[in-house]
Amino acid sequence: MIIEQIYTGCLEQGAYYIQSGNEAAIIDPLREVEPYINKATSAGVQIKYVFETHFHADFVSGHLDLAQKTGAQIIYGPKAETGFHAYVAHDHEEFKVGEAIIRVLHTPGHTIESTCYLLIDEAGKETALFSGDTLFIGDVGRPDLAQKSDSLTKQDLAGYLYESLRAKIMTLSDDILVYPAHGAGSACGKNMSKETSDTLGNQKRSNYALRSDMTKAEFIAEVTQGLQPPPAYFPLNVKMNKDGYESFEKVLYRGMRPLTPDNFEIVANAIGALMLDTRDAQSFAKEFIPNAINIGIDGSFAPWVGALIPDIDMPILLIAEDGREEEVLTRLARVGYDNAVGFLQGGVAAWKASGKETDSIRSVTPEELNDISKQQPIEILDVRKESEFTAEHLLDAENFPLDHINDHLAKLDRKKTYYVHCAGGYRSMIFNSMLRARGFEDLVDVKGGFKALKGSGGFEISNYVCPSTLL
Repeated sequence: MIIEQIYTGCLEQGAYYIQSGNEAAIIDPLREVEPYINKATSAGVQIKYVFETHFHADFVSGHLDLAQKTGAQIIYGPKAETGFHAYVAHDHEEFKVGEAIIRVLHTPGHTIESTCYLLIDEAGKETALFSGDTLFIGDVGRPDLAQKSDSLTKQDLAGYLYESLRAKIMTLSDDILVYPAHGAGSACGKNMSKETSDTLGNQKRSNYALRSDMTKAEFIAEVTQGLQPPPAYFPLNVKMNKDGYESFEKVLYRGMRPLTPDNFEIVANAIGALMLDTRDAQSFAKEFIPNAINIGIDGSFAPWVGALIPDIDMPILLIAEDGREEEVLTRLARVGYDNAVGFLQGGVAAWKASGKETDSIRSVTPEELNDISKQQPIEILDVRKESEFTAEHLLDAENFPLDHINDHLAKLDRKKTYYVHCAGGYRSMIFNSMLRARGFEDLVDVKGGFKALKGSGGFEISNYVCPSTLL
Protein backbone atom coordinates (compact mmCIF):
# COMPACT_ATOMS: atom_id res chain seq x y z
CA MET A 1 0.00 0.00 0.00
CA ILE A 2 1.20 3.51 -0.84
CA ILE A 3 0.20 6.74 0.93
CA GLU A 4 1.60 9.94 -0.54
CA GLN A 5 0.95 13.43 0.74
CA ILE A 6 1.04 15.98 -2.10
CA TYR A 7 1.57 19.28 -0.31
CA THR A 8 1.15 22.67 -1.95
CA GLY A 9 2.95 25.34 0.04
CA CYS A 10 1.30 28.46 -1.35
CA LEU A 11 -2.07 27.20 -0.11
CA GLU A 12 -0.68 25.15 2.80
CA GLN A 13 -2.86 22.33 1.43
CA GLY A 14 -2.41 18.58 1.54
CA ALA A 15 -3.94 16.29 -1.07
CA TYR A 16 -3.46 12.53 -0.78
CA TYR A 17 -2.75 9.67 -3.17
CA ILE A 18 -3.56 6.17 -1.84
CA GLN A 19 -2.70 3.06 -3.84
CA SER A 20 -3.41 -0.61 -3.15
CA GLY A 21 -3.22 -3.38 -5.73
CA ASN A 22 -4.23 -2.01 -9.10
CA GLU A 23 -6.46 0.77 -7.73
CA ALA A 24 -5.95 4.26 -6.32
CA ALA A 25 -7.96 6.95 -4.54
CA ILE A 26 -7.35 10.67 -4.31
CA ILE A 27 -8.40 12.77 -1.32
CA ASP A 28 -9.00 16.53 -1.68
CA PRO A 29 -7.27 17.07 -5.06
CA LEU A 30 -6.23 20.49 -6.33
CA ARG A 31 -7.72 22.06 -9.46
CA GLU A 32 -5.00 20.86 -11.84
CA VAL A 33 -5.42 17.09 -11.95
CA GLU A 34 -2.77 15.91 -14.40
CA PRO A 35 -0.21 15.16 -11.65
CA TYR A 36 -2.60 12.66 -10.03
CA ILE A 37 -3.46 11.06 -13.35
CA ASN A 38 0.21 10.81 -14.34
CA LYS A 39 1.09 9.23 -11.00
CA ALA A 40 -1.59 6.55 -11.41
CA THR A 41 -0.72 5.96 -15.06
CA SER A 42 2.98 5.52 -14.23
CA ALA A 43 2.06 2.94 -11.59
CA GLY A 44 -0.33 1.16 -13.95
CA VAL A 45 -3.33 1.63 -11.66
CA GLN A 46 -6.85 3.02 -12.03
CA ILE A 47 -8.12 5.95 -9.96
CA LYS A 48 -11.32 4.50 -8.54
CA TYR A 49 -12.50 7.19 -6.10
CA VAL A 50 -12.15 10.90 -5.41
CA PHE A 51 -12.91 11.52 -1.73
CA GLU A 52 -13.82 15.03 -0.57
CA THR A 53 -13.61 15.79 3.14
CA HIS A 54 -15.99 18.79 2.81
CA PHE A 55 -16.84 21.73 0.57
CA HIS A 56 -13.53 23.58 0.69
CA ALA A 57 -13.57 27.33 1.19
CA ASP A 58 -9.94 28.23 0.58
CA PHE A 59 -9.40 26.52 -2.77
CA VAL A 60 -11.31 25.01 -5.69
CA SER A 61 -10.98 21.25 -5.69
CA GLY A 62 -10.20 19.17 -8.77
CA HIS A 63 -12.90 16.59 -8.07
CA LEU A 64 -15.02 17.32 -11.16
CA ASP A 65 -12.19 17.34 -13.71
CA LEU A 66 -10.57 14.30 -12.13
CA ALA A 67 -13.80 12.31 -12.23
CA GLN A 68 -14.50 13.36 -15.81
CA LYS A 69 -11.02 12.36 -17.00
CA THR A 70 -10.71 9.05 -15.15
CA GLY A 71 -14.25 7.81 -14.55
CA ALA A 72 -13.60 7.88 -10.78
CA GLN A 73 -16.58 8.24 -8.47
CA ILE A 74 -16.79 11.38 -6.32
CA ILE A 75 -17.53 10.58 -2.68
CA TYR A 76 -18.77 13.01 -0.03
CA GLY A 77 -19.78 12.33 3.53
CA PRO A 78 -23.29 12.59 5.00
CA LYS A 79 -25.27 15.84 4.66
CA ALA A 80 -23.48 16.92 1.46
CA GLU A 81 -25.73 18.30 -1.27
CA THR A 82 -24.11 18.88 -4.66
CA GLY A 83 -25.11 20.39 -7.98
CA PHE A 84 -23.44 17.52 -9.86
CA HIS A 85 -23.44 13.75 -9.69
CA ALA A 86 -21.69 12.47 -6.57
CA TYR A 87 -22.18 9.64 -4.12
CA VAL A 88 -23.11 10.79 -0.61
CA ALA A 89 -21.90 8.11 1.76
CA HIS A 90 -23.37 6.91 5.03
CA ASP A 91 -21.51 7.20 8.30
CA HIS A 92 -19.16 4.20 8.71
CA GLU A 93 -19.71 3.09 5.10
CA GLU A 94 -16.64 1.39 3.64
CA PHE A 95 -15.04 1.61 0.20
CA LYS A 96 -12.52 -0.88 -1.13
CA VAL A 97 -9.39 0.36 -2.88
CA GLY A 98 -7.42 -2.68 -4.00
CA GLU A 99 -7.08 -4.74 -0.83
CA ALA A 100 -7.34 -1.70 1.46
CA ILE A 101 -10.51 -0.18 2.92
CA ILE A 102 -11.47 3.46 3.44
CA ARG A 103 -14.12 3.97 6.14
CA VAL A 104 -16.29 7.09 6.30
CA LEU A 105 -16.37 8.91 9.66
CA HIS A 106 -18.86 11.77 9.60
CA THR A 107 -17.37 14.52 11.78
CA PRO A 108 -19.52 17.66 11.54
CA GLY A 109 -18.13 20.80 13.13
CA HIS A 110 -15.90 22.65 10.70
CA THR A 111 -18.88 22.35 8.34
CA ILE A 112 -21.98 20.23 8.62
CA GLU A 113 -20.82 17.75 5.95
CA SER A 114 -17.22 17.52 7.19
CA THR A 115 -15.99 13.94 7.05
CA CYS A 116 -12.78 12.11 7.93
CA TYR A 117 -11.63 8.97 6.13
CA LEU A 118 -10.03 6.12 8.06
CA LEU A 119 -7.65 3.94 6.05
CA ILE A 120 -7.52 0.24 6.93
CA ASP A 121 -4.57 -1.56 5.34
CA GLU A 122 -4.48 -4.92 3.57
CA ALA A 123 -3.92 -6.72 6.89
CA GLY A 124 -7.00 -5.12 8.44
CA LYS A 125 -5.10 -2.62 10.62
CA GLU A 126 -6.43 0.93 11.05
CA THR A 127 -3.46 2.85 9.71
CA ALA A 128 -4.18 6.48 8.82
CA LEU A 129 -6.83 9.16 9.31
CA PHE A 130 -7.36 11.73 6.57
CA SER A 131 -8.87 14.38 8.78
CA GLY A 132 -9.63 17.20 6.35
CA ASP A 133 -10.33 20.40 8.25
CA THR A 134 -11.73 18.58 11.28
CA LEU A 135 -8.38 17.94 12.96
CA PHE A 136 -5.16 19.74 12.15
CA ILE A 137 -1.75 19.24 13.69
CA GLY A 138 -1.96 21.41 16.79
CA ASP A 139 -5.43 22.73 16.09
CA VAL A 140 -8.94 22.02 14.80
CA GLY A 141 -10.95 23.55 11.99
CA ARG A 142 -12.60 26.89 12.59
CA PRO A 143 -16.37 26.53 13.08
CA ASP A 144 -17.47 29.81 11.50
CA LEU A 145 -17.42 28.92 7.79
CA ALA A 146 -20.85 27.34 7.48
CA GLN A 147 -22.96 28.40 4.54
CA LYS A 148 -25.66 30.86 5.48
CA SER A 149 -28.30 28.44 4.24
CA ASP A 150 -27.28 26.01 7.01
CA SER A 151 -28.66 28.41 9.68
CA LEU A 152 -25.97 27.31 12.12
CA THR A 153 -23.98 29.57 14.39
CA LYS A 154 -20.28 29.09 15.04
CA GLN A 155 -21.24 28.00 18.56
CA ASP A 156 -23.56 25.34 17.11
CA LEU A 157 -20.82 23.98 14.88
CA ALA A 158 -18.22 24.16 17.65
CA GLY A 159 -20.51 21.99 19.74
CA TYR A 160 -20.80 19.46 16.93
CA LEU A 161 -17.03 19.51 16.53
CA TYR A 162 -16.54 18.74 20.23
CA GLU A 163 -18.76 15.69 19.92
CA SER A 164 -17.18 14.57 16.64
CA LEU A 165 -13.67 14.67 18.04
CA ARG A 166 -14.54 12.76 21.16
CA ALA A 167 -16.87 10.18 19.64
CA LYS A 168 -15.15 9.51 16.30
CA ILE A 169 -11.47 10.45 16.58
CA MET A 170 -10.21 10.34 20.17
CA THR A 171 -11.46 6.77 20.45
CA LEU A 172 -9.07 5.62 17.71
CA SER A 173 -5.68 4.03 18.37
CA ASP A 174 -2.76 6.29 19.31
CA ASP A 175 -0.51 4.89 16.57
CA ILE A 176 -2.79 6.02 13.72
CA LEU A 177 -1.18 8.65 11.51
CA VAL A 178 -3.12 11.89 11.10
CA TYR A 179 -3.02 13.52 7.66
CA PRO A 180 -4.86 16.88 7.68
CA ALA A 181 -5.89 19.05 4.75
CA HIS A 182 -3.82 22.06 5.87
CA GLY A 183 -0.76 23.20 7.78
CA ALA A 184 0.46 26.44 9.36
CA GLY A 185 -0.44 29.52 7.35
CA SER A 186 -3.88 28.39 6.25
CA ALA A 187 -6.83 30.60 7.22
CA CYS A 188 -8.90 27.50 8.02
CA GLY A 189 -7.54 27.31 11.57
CA LYS A 190 -5.91 29.48 14.24
CA ASN A 191 -2.90 27.66 15.66
CA MET A 192 -1.74 25.00 13.20
CA SER A 193 1.69 23.45 13.45
CA LYS A 194 4.21 23.67 10.63
CA GLU A 195 4.23 19.87 10.68
CA THR A 196 1.88 18.29 8.14
CA SER A 197 1.32 14.89 9.81
CA ASP A 198 1.60 13.31 13.24
CA THR A 199 0.46 10.34 15.27
CA LEU A 200 -2.95 10.63 16.84
CA GLY A 201 -1.44 9.77 20.23
CA ASN A 202 0.85 12.77 20.08
CA GLN A 203 -2.06 14.99 19.14
CA LYS A 204 -4.06 13.71 22.08
CA ARG A 205 -1.19 14.82 24.31
CA SER A 206 -0.33 18.14 22.68
CA ASN A 207 -3.37 19.52 20.84
CA TYR A 208 -5.29 21.89 23.09
CA ALA A 209 -8.63 20.89 21.53
CA LEU A 210 -8.18 17.21 22.44
CA ARG A 211 -7.74 17.67 26.18
CA SER A 212 -9.64 14.87 27.89
CA ASP A 213 -10.69 17.10 30.80
CA MET A 214 -12.14 19.86 28.58
CA THR A 215 -15.85 20.47 28.91
CA LYS A 216 -18.03 21.21 25.92
CA ALA A 217 -18.54 24.80 27.08
CA GLU A 218 -14.79 25.30 27.47
CA PHE A 219 -14.17 23.84 24.02
CA ILE A 220 -16.74 26.11 22.37
CA ALA A 221 -15.25 29.15 24.08
CA GLU A 222 -11.68 28.30 23.05
CA VAL A 223 -12.27 27.41 19.40
CA THR A 224 -14.49 30.44 18.77
CA GLN A 225 -12.18 32.92 20.48
CA GLY A 226 -10.00 35.22 18.39
CA LEU A 227 -11.32 34.21 14.98
CA GLN A 228 -10.49 36.76 12.30
CA PRO A 229 -13.06 37.37 9.54
CA PRO A 230 -12.51 34.83 6.75
CA PRO A 231 -11.29 36.09 3.36
CA ALA A 232 -14.09 37.33 1.11
CA TYR A 233 -13.47 34.64 -1.51
CA PHE A 234 -14.17 31.74 0.86
CA PRO A 235 -17.96 31.51 0.27
CA LEU A 236 -17.38 31.88 -3.48
CA ASN A 237 -15.04 28.88 -3.49
CA VAL A 238 -17.55 26.88 -1.44
CA LYS A 239 -20.19 27.63 -4.06
CA MET A 240 -17.92 26.48 -6.90
CA ASN A 241 -17.02 23.28 -5.07
CA LYS A 242 -20.65 22.57 -4.29
CA ASP A 243 -22.34 23.59 -7.56
CA GLY A 244 -19.61 22.95 -10.16
CA TYR A 245 -17.26 25.01 -12.28
CA GLU A 246 -15.73 25.41 -15.72
CA SER A 247 -13.03 22.91 -16.67
CA PHE A 248 -9.46 23.90 -15.88
CA GLU A 249 -8.45 23.41 -19.53
CA LYS A 250 -10.94 26.05 -20.67
CA VAL A 251 -9.74 28.48 -18.02
CA LEU A 252 -6.14 27.93 -19.04
CA TYR A 253 -6.89 28.25 -22.76
CA ARG A 254 -8.65 31.59 -22.28
CA GLY A 255 -5.91 33.04 -20.09
CA MET A 256 -2.99 31.92 -22.29
CA ARG A 257 -3.88 34.50 -24.93
CA PRO A 258 -0.78 36.59 -25.76
CA LEU A 259 -1.49 40.29 -26.27
CA THR A 260 0.67 42.97 -27.86
CA PRO A 261 1.06 46.15 -25.82
CA ASP A 262 -1.52 47.90 -28.03
CA ASN A 263 -4.03 45.07 -27.68
CA PHE A 264 -3.31 44.77 -23.95
CA GLU A 265 -4.14 48.44 -23.51
CA ILE A 266 -7.27 48.20 -25.65
CA VAL A 267 -8.61 45.23 -23.67
CA ALA A 268 -7.80 46.89 -20.35
CA ASN A 269 -9.71 50.03 -21.28
CA ALA A 270 -12.58 48.27 -23.05
CA ILE A 271 -13.62 45.90 -20.29
CA GLY A 272 -12.10 47.52 -17.21
CA ALA A 273 -9.81 44.56 -16.58
CA LEU A 274 -7.56 44.43 -13.53
CA MET A 275 -3.89 44.50 -14.52
CA LEU A 276 -2.14 42.03 -12.23
CA ASP A 277 1.66 42.20 -12.19
CA THR A 278 3.12 39.04 -10.66
CA ARG A 279 6.83 39.91 -10.79
CA ASP A 280 8.90 40.25 -7.63
CA ALA A 281 8.43 43.37 -5.54
CA GLN A 282 11.62 45.23 -6.43
CA SER A 283 11.29 44.56 -10.16
CA PHE A 284 7.80 46.00 -9.95
CA ALA A 285 8.99 49.03 -7.98
CA LYS A 286 11.54 49.97 -10.64
CA GLU A 287 9.07 50.03 -13.52
CA PHE A 288 5.45 49.01 -13.96
CA ILE A 289 2.40 49.79 -16.05
CA PRO A 290 0.38 52.60 -14.46
CA ASN A 291 -2.51 51.32 -12.29
CA ALA A 292 -1.21 47.74 -12.26
CA ILE A 293 -1.43 45.85 -8.94
CA ASN A 294 1.55 43.82 -7.74
CA ILE A 295 1.03 40.44 -6.07
CA GLY A 296 4.20 38.45 -6.59
CA ILE A 297 3.96 34.86 -7.74
CA ASP A 298 6.84 33.88 -5.44
CA GLY A 299 4.89 34.26 -2.22
CA SER A 300 1.45 33.51 -0.81
CA PHE A 301 0.04 34.54 -4.15
CA ALA A 302 -3.34 32.81 -4.34
CA PRO A 303 -4.49 33.63 -0.77
CA TRP A 304 -3.59 37.30 -1.23
CA VAL A 305 -5.41 37.43 -4.55
CA GLY A 306 -8.45 35.99 -2.81
CA ALA A 307 -8.18 38.37 0.13
CA LEU A 308 -7.66 41.57 -1.87
CA ILE A 309 -9.56 41.17 -5.15
CA PRO A 310 -13.20 41.13 -4.04
CA ASP A 311 -14.78 40.35 -7.41
CA ILE A 312 -13.93 36.74 -8.29
CA ASP A 313 -15.42 37.23 -11.77
CA MET A 314 -13.40 40.35 -12.57
CA PRO A 315 -11.53 40.10 -15.91
CA ILE A 316 -7.79 39.97 -15.26
CA LEU A 317 -4.88 40.85 -17.54
CA LEU A 318 -1.56 39.34 -16.53
CA ILE A 319 1.93 40.78 -16.48
CA ALA A 320 4.31 37.95 -15.65
CA GLU A 321 7.88 36.84 -16.08
CA ASP A 322 8.37 35.23 -19.47
CA GLY A 323 7.44 31.54 -19.32
CA ARG A 324 5.54 31.73 -16.02
CA GLU A 325 2.14 32.70 -17.41
CA GLU A 326 0.69 29.19 -17.10
CA GLU A 327 1.92 28.91 -13.52
CA VAL A 328 0.16 32.18 -12.65
CA LEU A 329 -3.07 31.07 -14.33
CA THR A 330 -2.96 27.75 -12.50
CA ARG A 331 -2.56 29.41 -9.13
CA LEU A 332 -5.36 31.86 -9.88
CA ALA A 333 -7.66 28.98 -10.83
CA ARG A 334 -6.89 27.19 -7.57
CA VAL A 335 -8.85 29.89 -5.76
CA GLY A 336 -11.53 30.35 -8.40
CA TYR A 337 -10.23 33.38 -10.31
CA ASP A 338 -11.10 31.92 -13.69
CA ASN A 339 -11.56 35.07 -15.75
CA ALA A 340 -8.02 35.89 -16.86
CA VAL A 341 -8.37 37.05 -20.46
CA GLY A 342 -4.77 37.25 -21.63
CA PHE A 343 -1.21 38.28 -20.80
CA LEU A 344 1.21 40.98 -21.96
CA GLN A 345 3.49 39.31 -24.49
CA GLY A 346 7.06 40.38 -23.83
CA GLY A 347 6.14 41.90 -20.48
CA VAL A 348 7.09 45.38 -19.33
CA ALA A 349 10.06 45.43 -21.70
CA ALA A 350 7.70 45.15 -24.68
CA TRP A 351 5.44 47.81 -23.15
CA LYS A 352 8.39 50.21 -22.88
CA ALA A 353 9.67 49.38 -26.36
CA SER A 354 6.29 50.37 -27.78
CA GLY A 355 6.74 53.84 -26.31
CA LYS A 356 4.14 53.51 -23.59
CA GLU A 357 4.33 55.18 -20.19
CA THR A 358 5.59 53.42 -17.08
CA ASP A 359 5.46 54.27 -13.40
CA SER A 360 7.72 53.48 -10.44
CA ILE A 361 7.70 53.37 -6.65
CA ARG A 362 10.65 54.65 -4.68
CA SER A 363 12.41 52.15 -2.42
CA VAL A 364 14.86 52.93 0.37
CA THR A 365 17.13 50.79 2.50
CA PRO A 366 16.83 50.88 6.31
CA GLU A 367 20.07 52.89 6.41
CA GLU A 368 18.64 55.45 4.00
CA LEU A 369 15.44 55.64 6.03
CA ASN A 370 17.47 56.22 9.19
CA ASP A 371 19.33 59.13 7.54
CA ILE A 372 16.03 60.65 6.37
CA SER A 373 14.51 60.33 9.85
CA LYS A 374 17.39 62.35 11.32
CA GLN A 375 16.66 65.23 8.95
CA GLN A 376 12.88 65.41 9.20
CA PRO A 377 9.86 63.81 10.87
CA ILE A 378 8.65 60.73 8.98
CA GLU A 379 5.50 58.62 9.02
CA ILE A 380 6.01 54.86 8.94
CA LEU A 381 3.24 52.41 8.08
CA ASP A 382 3.68 48.80 9.18
CA VAL A 383 1.35 46.65 7.06
CA ARG A 384 1.93 43.38 8.89
CA LYS A 385 -0.87 41.67 10.79
CA GLU A 386 -1.94 43.17 14.08
CA SER A 387 -0.51 40.18 15.95
CA GLU A 388 2.90 40.65 14.32
CA PHE A 389 2.86 44.36 15.11
CA THR A 390 1.83 43.78 18.72
CA ALA A 391 4.68 41.34 19.25
CA GLU A 392 7.36 43.69 17.93
CA HIS A 393 7.47 46.91 15.90
CA LEU A 394 9.33 50.16 15.31
CA LEU A 395 8.58 52.58 18.12
CA ASP A 396 7.02 55.29 15.95
CA ALA A 397 5.34 53.07 13.35
CA GLU A 398 1.58 52.93 12.83
CA ASN A 399 -0.09 49.58 12.15
CA PHE A 400 -2.09 49.44 8.92
CA PRO A 401 -2.60 45.72 8.15
CA LEU A 402 -2.74 44.79 4.49
CA ASP A 403 -5.53 42.33 5.35
CA HIS A 404 -7.81 45.27 6.13
CA ILE A 405 -6.53 47.81 3.62
CA ASN A 406 -10.02 48.97 2.64
CA ASP A 407 -11.28 49.40 6.19
CA HIS A 408 -9.02 52.29 7.15
CA LEU A 409 -8.13 53.91 3.83
CA ALA A 410 -9.88 57.15 4.76
CA LYS A 411 -7.38 57.64 7.61
CA LEU A 412 -4.52 58.23 5.17
CA ASP A 413 -3.72 61.67 3.80
CA ARG A 414 -2.93 61.71 0.07
CA LYS A 415 -0.70 64.76 0.60
CA LYS A 416 1.62 63.04 3.08
CA THR A 417 4.65 60.87 2.43
CA TYR A 418 4.45 57.41 3.96
CA TYR A 419 7.32 54.96 4.39
CA VAL A 420 5.82 51.48 4.16
CA HIS A 421 7.18 48.14 5.37
CA CYS A 422 6.00 44.61 6.13
CA ALA A 423 8.06 41.66 7.37
CA GLY A 424 10.27 41.19 4.32
CA GLY A 425 9.02 43.35 1.43
CA TYR A 426 6.32 41.23 -0.21
CA ARG A 427 3.19 42.65 1.41
CA SER A 428 4.40 46.25 1.47
CA MET A 429 4.66 46.32 -2.33
CA ILE A 430 1.15 44.90 -2.66
CA PHE A 431 -0.03 47.68 -0.34
CA ASN A 432 1.92 50.37 -2.21
CA SER A 433 0.70 49.23 -5.62
CA MET A 434 -2.94 49.21 -4.51
CA LEU A 435 -2.72 52.70 -3.05
CA ARG A 436 -0.75 53.99 -6.01
CA ALA A 437 -3.55 52.81 -8.32
CA ARG A 438 -5.92 54.84 -6.14
CA GLY A 439 -3.97 58.04 -6.52
CA PHE A 440 -1.53 58.00 -3.60
CA GLU A 441 1.67 59.47 -5.04
CA ASP A 442 3.99 59.72 -2.03
CA LEU A 443 4.54 56.13 -0.96
CA VAL A 444 8.06 54.87 -0.27
CA ASP A 445 8.81 51.18 0.14
CA VAL A 446 11.33 50.00 2.73
CA LYS A 447 13.51 47.24 1.28
CA GLY A 448 13.76 44.09 3.35
CA GLY A 449 10.93 45.06 5.69
CA PHE A 450 10.97 44.77 9.47
CA LYS A 451 13.64 42.09 9.44
CA ALA A 452 16.06 44.44 7.72
CA LEU A 453 14.99 47.43 9.84
CA LYS A 454 15.58 45.51 13.05
CA GLY A 455 18.88 44.14 11.80
CA SER A 456 20.17 47.59 10.88
CA GLY A 457 20.27 48.63 14.53
CA GLY A 458 19.21 52.16 13.68
CA PHE A 459 15.68 52.06 15.05
CA GLU A 460 14.15 51.73 18.49
CA ILE A 461 12.01 48.59 18.80
CA SER A 462 8.88 48.32 20.93
CA ASN A 463 7.76 44.88 22.12
CA TYR A 464 4.27 45.84 23.21
CA VAL A 465 1.45 48.05 22.07
CA CYS A 466 -1.89 48.64 23.76
CA PRO A 467 -4.54 47.05 21.54
CA SER A 468 -6.72 50.17 21.75
CA THR A 469 -4.11 52.15 19.84
CA LEU A 470 -4.10 49.80 16.86
CA LEU A 471 -5.90 50.66 13.66
